[in-house]
Amino acid sequence: MSEFPQAVREAWHMVALSSDVRRGQARKITLMDTPIALFRNGEGLGALVDRCPHRNYPLSEGSVRDGTLECPYHGWRFERDGTCRDVPGCSLDNVDISRLSAKALRVCERHGAIFVTFGDAAPAAPPLPPDFGNPDLDHFWWQQGTWQGRAFDAIENVMDPFHTGHLHHGFIRRRDKRHPVELVVESHGNSIAMTIHQSAPDHGIMSRALERDRTCSVSHYYPPTTVQARWEGETKLTLCVTAIFTPATDGTFTPFARFSTPKGFAPSWLKQGAIRLFLNPVVAQDRRALEKQHRVMQHFGQPRFVSGPGDILEDRLHRLWKGETIASGEDPPVAARL
Repeated sequence: MSEFPQAVREAWHMVALSSDVRRGQARKITLMDTPIALFRNGEGLGALVDRCPHRNYPLSEGSVRDGTLECPYHGWRFERDGTCRDVPGCSLDNVDISRLSAKALRVCERHGAIFVTFGDAAPAAPPLPPDFGNPDLDHFWWQQGTWQGRAFDAIENVMDPFHTGHLHHGFIRRRDKRHPVELVVESHGNSIAMTIHQSAPDHGIMSRALERDRTCSVSHYYPPTTVQARWEGETKLTLCVTAIFTPATDGTFTPFARFSTPKGFAPSWLKQGAIRLFLNPVVAQDRRALEKQHRVMQHFGQPRFVSGPGDILEDRLHRLWKGETIASGEDPPVAARL
């Protein structure tokens, strides 16, 4: 297994959408270098380490039969808790069933998302950020496959406003038309948020098309893998995006994004289509950038970062990623041009 911080290893991680695992189906996912077989029966979801204890065959290639996951090699069948229920052709009377069991993981399903944890000490359910399941908002998921790069670098990318004028020139901001803004960082001990106060929307086409009265945006990091960005108008929320970056391996991660918008001003399907249309090129640019960044780090053996005047979060993101707490309080405002 990879050397992820203990706080990351023991947390809840989103691994799939509910729609990815239908009743009677099995699906393979990878979490922190560990292959996992997800399956659904009439009682709910099961998550087993993707290794039959008998002859190390991948259970995810099996079928769900009579509510159990059947290994395709010899037909051993496993309950959701890993208990071996059947060995075809043999009796299980007077057999120590425990030594035949597959390794089961805790699994939880909330708001169309499937979460798994390796940690026995993890809370009963994954902690979720504000408005994640708010019934007064329209919500939709956007699944984007598995990307090359580190999950932590993707988190840092989302929390960094300064790259958007260059990498996403014309879409989010423009490098040749910068707005004066005020950046305010608030540390909350176990999380951190950056608020951007500005007098007008950005000059990028996405802001001009989708926004009218933005006065601030807030990006809040909830360790270890969630960032929620909120765009606020003068009177209400205009858009909320909850991004979850699940580490698949040392050098790959699976991003999930949940978009939440106020009900009423447009049909949900129309808002979803517009958001996807405008964000598609932005997502592609970030994906290529994180892949290229990772290739350079691999070539030189380790990350070598030099912080500049725009890196006002300092090392606090990484400390939170590792499970540390940071001093609570608000930094002095920073004037910048974005």
